[in-house]
Amino acid sequence: MRTSLVFPILAFLALLYVVSAHSIRADESKTAQSAKHESPFACNAFALSPELKKRHFEELGPALLKLTKSTHELPDGYEFELPADGKTYQLLTEWAFQERLCCPFFDIDLRFERENGPLWLRLTGRPGTKEFIKEEFRLANSR
Repeated sequence: MRTSLVFPILAFLALLYVVSAHSIRADESKTAQSAKHESPFACNAFALSPELKKRHFEELGPALLKLTKSTHELPDGYEFELPADGKTYQLLTEWAFQERLCCPFFDIDLRFERENGPLWLRLTGRPGTKEFIKEEFRLANSR
């Protein structure tokens, strides 16, 4: 009786080994593919509806630029100081959510300093991001 169970158990273990090895290779392949994908340094004009695009570029962006108290240059981007009030935070979070859709190459961080300090927007990313930000803000300020 014991010998009759050995073959099915060995067959099951072999099948389990093949399935798990295939699954591991598939996971490694997906990880390698996702690590290689980098979106271009360009705003995806189709990421936002016409209404959201208008609000993002004609209302939110200009309003936040006017509210910016200071700008700090970073090795891989910029950090912008903003008032830490509720209205600014609401504008900034709406802008940031939309920005990540049209410019997915940005790392976007929002931070409040302790003791009622300012609100900070940090835009950083891979090499080339800083230059992209600099050009976009140059264009925005020339409008």
